[in-house]
Amino acid sequence: MSIEDRSRGRHEEIEAILERKPGVREVRDEDDRYTVVGAASRGTYANWLTPIEDHFVCHRNAIPEIEDDSWTVTFSGGLEGEASVADLVERFPTVAVAHTMECAGNGRGQHDPETASVQWDWEAAATAVWTGVPLSSVLRAYAEDVPETGWLTAIGGDPDEEGIFARSIPVEKATDDCILAVGANGRPIPAEHGYPVRLLVPGWYGVNSVKWLDELCLADSMVTEGALDRPGRHAKWQQDEYRIHPAGEIPEHLETVETFDTWEQLESEEIDHPYTFDQNVMSLIGAPDGEEPIRAGSVDVCGVAWAGDDAVAGVEVSTDGGETWEDAELFGPDYAGAWRLFRTWWDATPGAHTLVSRATDERGRTQPATIGSPDEGFDALDSGRYPWNEGGYAANPYLPNALTVEVEPRADRFESRNPLRFSHRIVPLITMCELVRGDDRRGHGRRTVDLR
Repeated sequence: MSIEDRSRGRHEEIEAILERKPGVREVRDEDDRYTVVGAASRGTYANWLTPIEDHFVCHRNAIPEIEDDSWTVTFSGGLEGEASVADLVERFPTVAVAHTMECAGNGRGQHDPETASVQWDWEAAATAVWTGVPLSSVLRAYAEDVPETGWLTAIGGDPDEEGIFARSIPVEKATDDCILAVGANGRPIPAEHGYPVRLLVPGWYGVNSVKWLDELCLADSMVTEGALDRPGRHAKWQQDEYRIHPAGEIPEHLETVETFDTWEQLESEEIDHPYTFDQNVMSLIGAPDGEEPIRAGSVDVCGVAWAGDDAVAGVEVSTDGGETWEDAELFGPDYAGAWRLFRTWWDATPGAHTLVSRATDERGRTQPATIGSPDEGFDALDSGRYPWNEGGYAANPYLPNALTVEVEPRADRFESRNPLRFSHRIVPLITMCELVRGDDRRGHGRRTVDLR
C-alpha cells in the first residue's frame, strides 16, 4: 500500500469516528501517521465518567475488519492454546475496572521546540468502566505454572507492513488487576477502541493496553528483536518508541527492568531511557472551561486528577497563574487506577484570570511547573522542570494546562453565585458507582468486581 493510500485510509477513519463521536475533534499529526482524535472540550474533565463519544482515540495502523466475536486469541511461550472471545467470556467471570486511559504522548504539543508526530495538548485522557475477564484467571488456565516474575507480551492484530505491534508488561502487573476487556461503559468496545477484545492495564499509559488482541506470550524478558515467531520487526513499540530519552540518543534495548514506575525510572541512575509504564501524577480543570465568560461571584472550580498506580494525595488550585494556591477538595468515586474529582470555590472578580491546578501523589511527588529545554536533558529534574524528550512522552507540567477565564460583572446585586455547573453530573455517576462499588474502594479490596 502506498503512502498516499495509507494517509487516505487514516483520514477516512478519522472522518467516520468524528461522525459517531461528537465529543471529540481531530488532532494535528505532523507525520500524518496516526488516526487521532481527542476531547473537544475541557468540560470532559468536569466529569468522573467519560462517555465513549468523548473518549480520545489513537492508533497507528488501520482498524482490522472484524464482524463478530469469533476472533481468536492465541497463547504462546509459557502459555499454550487458543480461545475465541466468546469462549473466554463464557468460561471466566465478568469483572469491571474503572481506568483512566491516558496516551503517553499527552502534552507532547507543549514541548518547545515541538517533537514529531501527534501534537496533543490535554485532549488524550479519559475515564471509562471497562468490563471483561480477569487476565490472572486466563493465564492460570493456559499455563502449567504462572511465574511470580517475568514478562507478558501482548500482540495486536492490526495490520502493519513493517512488523507487529507488541508491548510487554511485567507478570506482577498482569496478574494483579489487568483484564481482557470486551466492553466499555456498558457497551461492546467500539472498533476504534479495540473490538472485540483488548488488553486493559489499569493506571498505565494507553500504549500498554493493546487493541485487537491477537496473541499473549509469556517469557522471561520483554520483547526484543527476533523474540517472536512472527515476520517483520518485533521490538519497535517496546524498545525504540515510547521510551523517554534526550535529543539524539538511541535507547538501549533491555531485557528487563526492576522498577515499573515511570517517574522512579526518570530519577533512577540504573535506567538511562525510561519506559512508559505507570502514569505520572497529573490534573486538569474542567469547569469553568474558558470557552464563555462567567459572572462575578462565587464560582465552583471543578476538575480531575490522577496518578496511575498511586493514589492522588491532594490537589491545589490557583486563580492567578500559579502565584498563590488553595487546597481543593477531593470528592466522588475513589477507585485505584481512575482519576479523582476535585473542586473548590472561587470568589471571582471582573477581569481576566488564569486558572491552573497541580496534583500531588501519595509518594509526595507534585506536578512540575514547566518543561525544560533540549539542552538541559534530564538535568531539568534538578530544577523542578519536566525533561524535554525526543518523543514528548509522559509530560505532566501544570502551567501549560492553565486556562484563561473572562469574568463579567454580576447582572444585579442579588445574584450571589454561579449555578453549580457540575452538580447535575453527579446523578448519572450513581449508576456507574453501583456497577463498580462492591469491595473496590481504594485500600479495601481488589480493583475488579465480579458482576456475574
